[in-house]
Amino acid sequence: MNIKEYFSSIFTGAHSLIKGMEVTGKELFTKKVTEQYPENRAELEIPERFRATLQFIYDEEGYHKCIACKTCERNCPNGTIQIITRMVDLPNGKKKMKLDKYMYDLGSCTFCGLCVTSCPTDAIKFSNDFEQAVFRREALLKQLNYLPEKEKPAPEPAAKPAAAPKPEAKPAEKEEAKPEVKPVEKAEAAELAQTDVQSPNDNKKE
Repeated sequence: MNIKEYFSSIFTGAHSLIKGMEVTGKELFTKKVTEQYPENRAELEIPERFRATLQFIYDEEGYHKCIACKTCERNCPNGTIQIITRMVDLPNGKKKMKLDKYMYDLGSCTFCGLCVTSCPTDAIKFSNDFEQAVFRREALLKQLNYLPEKEKPAPEPAAKPAAAPKPEAKPAEKEEAKPEVKPVEKAEAAELAQTDVQSPNDNKKE
């Protein structure tokens, strides 16, 4: 090592020391804030994006949107989620897979959020409730669908379209009354036939 490199290393070390002391000096005169937890629990402001624990999203009527597709279970990197399903019979005679238990292990969750972002029905989310400390590890295993399952009412059959009114039948035209032909007696009919038909001998006499 020559003299130039020696003084260059001294200058670099001194510069890094001054830079570190600058950061330390700023924190030395910064106002200190102490959180009096848990006394100030009611005043704590937890950011909405803070990921504390996974939970189901229920609507006002107590229904959830989970369709038991197991997309979140497949995308979980460490097997935190376990979905147990069952087959149910539909009113139309078909069968459908339905959610039975949605098990979530908070102790092994890495809070990566892949389950929430990959859910096709937006049925789960992360809450910001950070108070999840327990005394037993078994207590960290939770069933997210904790509400009793409600059966959705069967869809009503579609109303049949009203039949088009039939065209009114036109009244049949009255046939003109034909004059009744009175029966002619046999004798009169024979006389009429004789008068109308002339024999050829009569024509010669004339």
